[in-house]
Amino acid sequence: MAVRDIVLMGDPLLLRVADPIKPEEFGSPALMALIKDLQDTMVAMNGAGIAAPQIGVSKQITIFGGFKSPRYPDAEAVPYTILCNPILTPLSDEMADDWEGCLSVPGLRGVVPRHEHLRYQGLDELGQPIDRQVSGFHARVAQHECDHLFGKLYPMRIVDMSKFGYSEVLFPNQLPAED
Repeated sequence: MAVRDIVLMGDPLLLRVADPIKPEEFGSPALMALIKDLQDTMVAMNGAGIAAPQIGVSKQITIFGGFKSPRYPDAEAVPYTILCNPILTPLSDEMADDWEGCLSVPGLRGVVPRHEHLRYQGLDELGQPIDRQVSGFHARVAQHECDHLFGKLYPMRIVDMSKFGYSEVLFPNQLPAED
């Protein structure tokens, strides 16, 4: 379909709780077109995932995984997932700190604490249930992308602001990558 413009941090849309996908929307041409735009945009931007608010649509749908992102070369593979109306449940109190970036916060990186073990539930594009227990990078990506559906951006979760800055300054010996 189309590569869409990314909504950037500072836009009030990114601070809203997105509208749930309604039962009648599952499988509809409009939802399928939105998913195609999300896919095209994610791939074009080398993202690990993307959420509808990031392309200007206030709907609770995110996609993630399915290909090795050059922005996260050392991360384990995450299965391609279309997730609507998610519910996240931490499976332990164990947290892990790691660097994150975001298409809506280009050029910056920060260390973000995330739950190491997580259960996510929701629906796929046809309204079929999804229920997974995940860990590591998969759990991090799911949390990051679902945050977009609930009005959160990763800088809001940073604890130590000395570990937040421009990629080219933090990682000067690496090739610059668009976040």
